[in-house]
Amino acid sequence: MVHTEQAGRAEDGTAVRRQRRTAERRLHRTGYLAAGSSALLGSLALVWTVTGRGYPFGTADPDGAGSLLWRVPAEVGAPIFAVLLLGAAVTALATTGPHAVRLPGAARLALLGYGWLAVAVLLLVVPDVQVLTYLGYAPMLIGGLPFGWPPVDYAELFTLALGYKVVSVATGLLLARTVLAWQFRTAGACPSCGRRAGGEGWTSAKSAARWGRWAVGIAAVIPVLYAVTRFAWAIGIPLGITDGFLREMHRTGLVWAGAGLAAFGVVGAVLTLGLVQRWGERFPGWMVGLAGRRVPVKLAVVPATGVAVAITAAGLALYGQPELLAELGGGSLTLIPMALWPVWGIALGAATLGYHLRRRGACPHC
Repeated sequence: MVHTEQAGRAEDGTAVRRQRRTAERRLHRTGYLAAGSSALLGSLALVWTVTGRGYPFGTADPDGAGSLLWRVPAEVGAPIFAVLLLGAAVTALATTGPHAVRLPGAARLALLGYGWLAVAVLLLVVPDVQVLTYLGYAPMLIGGLPFGWPPVDYAELFTLALGYKVVSVATGLLLARTVLAWQFRTAGACPSCGRRAGGEGWTSAKSAARWGRWAVGIAAVIPVLYAVTRFAWAIGIPLGITDGFLREMHRTGLVWAGAGLAAFGVVGAVLTLGLVQRWGERFPGWMVGLAGRRVPVKLAVVPATGVAVAITAAGLALYGQPELLAELGGGSLTLIPMALWPVWGIALGAATLGYHLRRRGACPHC
């Protein structure tokens, strides 16, 4: 009997060590991917700098009028990107793997500051309204492709600049995970989940459930406000615009594109509510084959994180346009809902974090 219990404990210990090694390898892999992707983008930026050709942002981007980079010339933007991204690659390598650096005091803060600066540029400066717009149009574009509708040139829609923006977001997320893991590790917390001895505070499941509800409420209301104006235009009500402008949008069909984005926003609002509802944890009964099963945490967290980044970046890009601020000063109903996009994105990110903290289980790493 004693031998059996000892064997059981040994097997449990082996399983825990195996899980810990797997979690550690996953963190290392993420860091190396972040370093590789940053180095690739940085090398491209270096080529743009040396040759004077290929810079895809700013005035070179035909769809970049709504971007924070619109007024940044290539001779300024290219070298800045080269330095920032190559530095980000070095940062990722320095904070990844079994030989990650350990720095004291000010040096640690400086490295963290640089890493988070690079993350902010990749996630919030490079992407713009175009990324969010295409996320909203994606169901219509994909569903209508076999039928030749809408009648658009997909080569003009999916440009090289858009590809760089998507890669930038992916790189930023990888780098964010890498920097966060190193921040946790150097603060004496678990590098995987951030838990430490002595309690979890605001990150506990109970606390996250409380403040997560507020975040979900804000993140669900704002897209509905945006949708109200677009649906009003679709049915012929000139809410916040002139009759002439409404007729022009109906003539060109632009009003239906707005209605499509509004529908995307409403669906997003409903899905956001799932972050605090029971059906967000277990599939509802009408989902044949999945009814009653647990909803995988990543199934909600991964797409919600991507959308939160896209919304926040789009909102910040709009604020980079002085003409928008001028119109907002006049109380335009057309733009006020869009002015709330940064709040929407931040609230959705907080709601997603609350959902993750509330549903995460035991950490295999710690």
